[in-house]
Amino acid sequence: MDPLLNFTGKVAVITGAAQGFGKLLAQELAKRGAKLVVSDINEQGVHQMADEIAATGAEIIAMKCDVSKSDDCKAMVDAAIEEFGRVDIGVNNAGIAHEFMPLHDIDEAILDHQFAINVKGVQFGMRYQIQQMLKQGEGAILNVSSMAGIGGAPRGSAYSMAKHAVIGLTKTGAVEYGRSNIRINAICPFFTLTAMVTNFADKEMQGKMGRNAPMNRLGEPKEIVAMMLMILSPANTYMTGQCIAIDGGVSAA
Repeated sequence: MDPLLNFTGKVAVITGAAQGFGKLLAQELAKRGAKLVVSDINEQGVHQMADEIAATGAEIIAMKCDVSKSDDCKAMVDAAIEEFGRVDIGVNNAGIAHEFMPLHDIDEAILDHQFAINVKGVQFGMRYQIQQMLKQGEGAILNVSSMAGIGGAPRGSAYSMAKHAVIGLTKTGAVEYGRSNIRINAICPFFTLTAMVTNFADKEMQGKMGRNAPMNRLGEPKEIVAMMLMILSPANTYMTGQCIAIDGGVSAA
């Protein structure tokens, strides 16, 4: 196996793993030798995907996790330590969007829900992952932000606020823990063909959305996960505090 993508013996915890980026990343890490603790609010879905991965011979634990609850995030790390003895990789992927609406219609309930999942969920994950990584003297964390976390997102203001906060957490964590050999980075995808997009956008709307990118299309989940693997690579030892746009050229225009 190419040493750049050899995760043999690495222990990864991944939130939001029942579908989308989280599920695909878990599958790809398992192929490359990682041991996994995966979670999702969708308990049935995450156990089903874990059973599929376990059938390939990989070591994996699945559990329900509401990332807005600190104790649930702690339980993930505790499970990894109890079963595998360490946490090498933390992927804070769980996230939610909200309906498109103008900023002046965003109410407190929408804000609270966005920040509970998209911000507190990342901070809680980082908190317990970092505590263990400090004991080990190393680790890598990857947070999932968005292009909405880099620039404005018309009609998606609460989501944009939350994803900007993820970038703030990522950069601050990278500065605080760089001397402890803990790398913390984020990815910022443009619209990608996961359920978060396909559940509200039909083919015609997807086509219109894709025309906003110089590559004239939306992203494929496998394209985002390929970059996630490269950021988390055990050979990628000097990259931290970076928030990488995977956007078909949107940020270059």
